Amino acid sequence: MCVEIMITERPVIIQKRRNEEIMNITMLKGKIHRATVVQAELNYVGSITIDEALMEAAGILEYEQVQIVDIENGNRFETYVIAGERESGMICLNGAAARMVQTGDRIIIMCYGAMTPEEAKTHTPKVVFVDGNNRISRVTRYEKHGLLTDMEEV
Repeated sequence: MCVEIMITERPVIIQKRRNEEIMNITMLKGKIHRATVVQAELNYVGSITIDEALMEAAGILEYEQVQIVDIENGNRFETYVIAGERESGMICLNGAAARMVQTGDRIIIMCYGAMTPEEAKTHTPKVVFVDGNNRISRVTRYEKHGLLTDMEEV
């Protein structure tokens, strides 16, 4: 049995198992790290257009909600994803989100998933690193804290 409740405008699923409540928690599912904004199109219906190959590598689905962090200016915002041409390197912020970035800014694109605490113990997110042209340079399922240069392939 699942019950959905709202806490700070985000649904939280509580599962009941033999008189025990298990609250799902939100965990990082995947991210594209330090992608470069290629376009910002103000006169477009909102969203972010992402190269389909990058989406696939990070486990991001079309129309999925994502959080964007602009490394250059510190802006954080949410939107949804539209698939861009595969292998194009396209990262384009559309509509109102275009006001949050500048062409050439480096951004982090993150998606999240809800899971039980037990599932979260073994979950590892997909982390996609890209080069200056938004081509995949490395994909890991591990994120080590610290300098980018100390990342090990996993």
